[in-house]
Amino acid sequence: MRRTATTGTTPSPRLRAALLGAPLVLLFLVLLVYPVGQLLLLSVYSDGAFTLSHYRQLFASSVYANVMLITLKISLWTTVFAVIAGYPVAYLISSLPRERKTAWVFWVLLSFWTSFLVRAFAWIVMLGRNGVVNQLLTATGLQDTPSNLLYSLGAVLIGMVHALTPLAVLTMLSVMENIDRNLPRAAATLGARPGTAFWRVYFPLSMPGVAAGAIMVFVTAIGFFIVPALLGGRREIMITQLIIEQVQQTMNWGFAGAISVLLLLVVLVVFAAYDKLLGLSTMTGASSDRGQATGRRDGPMHRAGDALLGGLGTATDALLALMPRTRRPAQPGSSWPLRGIVLLVLFFLSVPALLMVPLSFAGKSGLNWPPSGFSLRFYEELVASPLWTQAALRSLGVGLATAVLAMLIGTPAAFMLARTQMRGKSLMLAFVLSPIMIPRMIIAVGLFYMFSRVGLVGTSLGLVLGHTVIAVPYVVMTMMAVLRHYDTRLDLAAQSLGASPWQTLRFVTFPILAAGLMSSFLFAFATSFDELTIALFTTGGLSSTLPKQFWDEVTLQISPVIAAVSTCLFAFIAALIWVADLLRRRSLSR
Repeated sequence: MRRTATTGTTPSPRLRAALLGAPLVLLFLVLLVYPVGQLLLLSVYSDGAFTLSHYRQLFASSVYANVMLITLKISLWTTVFAVIAGYPVAYLISSLPRERKTAWVFWVLLSFWTSFLVRAFAWIVMLGRNGVVNQLLTATGLQDTPSNLLYSLGAVLIGMVHALTPLAVLTMLSVMENIDRNLPRAAATLGARPGTAFWRVYFPLSMPGVAAGAIMVFVTAIGFFIVPALLGGRREIMITQLIIEQVQQTMNWGFAGAISVLLLLVVLVVFAAYDKLLGLSTMTGASSDRGQATGRRDGPMHRAGDALLGGLGTATDALLALMPRTRRPAQPGSSWPLRGIVLLVLFFLSVPALLMVPLSFAGKSGLNWPPSGFSLRFYEELVASPLWTQAALRSLGVGLATAVLAMLIGTPAAFMLARTQMRGKSLMLAFVLSPIMIPRMIIAVGLFYMFSRVGLVGTSLGLVLGHTVIAVPYVVMTMMAVLRHYDTRLDLAAQSLGASPWQTLRFVTFPILAAGLMSSFLFAFATSFDELTIALFTTGGLSSTLPKQFWDEVTLQISPVIAAVSTCLFAFIAALIWVADLLRRRSLSR
């Protein structure tokens, strides 16, 4: 009788899905769709009348078109290099057993979550005239005098690839971990050599991950401004830097909206092409049959692709044949050259931030390498500075509030996507991921305009709301990954014994998912704690967060105290990622 009464009060599946997703939909409609739509509307309305003057200004001069071309060029090259560098890392990690995979994934996650500001500042030190790179080149005799390595296209590309390669690795890894490794082995038993088995069997199966990683890197790169602003010169200006200039210096909202429309159109075209070729569902690691359904397997493009893969397989087998027979691997993934390449990539990702540690303990002022002496003076200055301490406390408070709010909104949405059957689930997933797809600069400017009209600029509440919008997708993705490994029979068993849905959640589901919930909480906190773009506008120049204070110091003066701040941020994020990854693995092992 108890079970019958409970069932009678249970909401229908559609109503349950609506209730679970309502908070997220409401949040995004108010703080994402409305602000971004309002900003874009400003580009065609001025003083209450329709106008195209902003677009005429945009296309009247070749300056803005050239900046857009520069942005596309830098984004494309960054995507190519990041995917090429990240593919062997993802491939090797996906082939390792779970107990050996943890350490490798930790270094990738550490590089991924380390502040963009810390990494960009590290490259300023490394590429400076008295930096590590110039010192090595001079010591080895490759140059007589230090070179000007900063403020160039090469410096921007190095910084961008360094910043976005971990994103490519993690995106491709989510797909490669689901590829059946027995398929290349089956090809080998049928006579295929290791190189041919990889290029003709494994590589095509990994293409959805490669495509997803490429589009994530490209969309992030096209909206980037930190690295170009710090490492680039006048010839490496990105389109987002023009938006910042129009808002902060001239308050020309209409023209900033027109530039934002141009940027958003480029992103939408890229996503439309991606959806037509593979489908947006592949971004979550799902397999793609879009290309097979829309393309001919006997067409010229397919034959050319087969020929290319066959040539790569033959070349790889020829290289493997040159190795001593006792050192030839059964598969290319277990070869020592691949491991060497992966170690070089991880070295490239990790060393710049680690170099900040000895500089922060230097005994003399300046950021020259190698540091001389030992002192704690920079840490003493950091602790004694009210600007840094207030910024750190504000970042902690905003980060904690953001993580709590993102958990309360994102966790029910994850249950909706993972547990319920609903129409348009792929569209809902795209809506959930939209804060990641839309360039963050557009979101930040839209929120700034909205907050300026309701009095939220310069308030902690405005920061929390803005950060929650960009943190919720990470909570949803983390919880969906945890829920995929959750045995739903435990819930059914509890309900069969008379437990109500709420009792099942409270006493069965949530205790088992506690580690996953804490992991997603920490990821949301790290997202807010390191966020700069929204803080750059919504703080209003009154109360800075730690990234905003870091940005102000780097752009106004180069002080060794920044090295101490970088070391503290690196250690703090490392601890967060270690705890979050530990909790995630414990949750998945249950």
